[in-house]
Amino acid sequence: MATELQRGPGETLRASSVSRSYAGVKALRGVTLELRRGEVVGLIGPNGAGKSTLVNVLSGFDHPDEGTVLLGERDITRWTPHRRGRSGLARTFQHSHAFRSLTVRENVEVAALGVGAGPRRAAERADSLLAALGLTDYEGAAAASLAHGDERRLGVARALATEPRFVLLDEPAAGLPEAELPEFAAAVRSVRDEHGAGVLLIDHNMALIMEICDRIHVLDQGTTLAEGAPAEIRANLDVAAAYLGERPVAEE
Repeated sequence: MATELQRGPGETLRASSVSRSYAGVKALRGVTLELRRGEVVGLIGPNGAGKSTLVNVLSGFDHPDEGTVLLGERDITRWTPHRRGRSGLARTFQHSHAFRSLTVRENVEVAALGVGAGPRRAAERADSLLAALGLTDYEGAAAASLAHGDERRLGVARALATEPRFVLLDEPAAGLPEAELPEFAAAVRSVRDEHGAGVLLIDHNMALIMEICDRIHVLDQGTTLAEGAPAEIRANLDVAAAYLGERPVAEE
């Protein structure tokens, strides 16, 4: 019989009319965002727009003052991050949360064990993910010894080791050399295409966002400025003025 994680609690992750303030400063103002399985949604906006706050609310590391977070039809607004993780929601962080004294392989296996996988299954997941993300050569190295780009890939591997239904990637490509971006883009697509997960991707690399994402959600000063397909966002004058520059982003 299928486990709850395999059955899943739903095909969507949704923040509904979410607001959050800190010391009177409104970080989010009635934001609604929906992520479906099998798609990549970009979350963009200028610094201070509320992107990381929204990811924290979705993943349980923060709670909204108003609004709800739904996993399928289930209200998970007050669930802990651990409970959300066991129900199929994973995330990465801007700064590494790896166990620095453990090896790369051990980090991936521990992530799998943390959601109930047995030792054999955890090892199998590690084999597959290390190969897919180009980390096999480093599997015996301590996480603390990794270069920045490899550390980012380890974060993605740890998230995928939980076999999530939804993955929230908070600036996973920050600091990656330009030459490594195509390989990273392929890894993100594989999360959608091979793992069937929904991916929410925050990144400041607009070429990467436009290439990978099926839809893009734009935040500005805690509110939704625009949402739509990449071509729509590229042509949106409000987005161009608020974030992308003086003019719409030109087609490449």
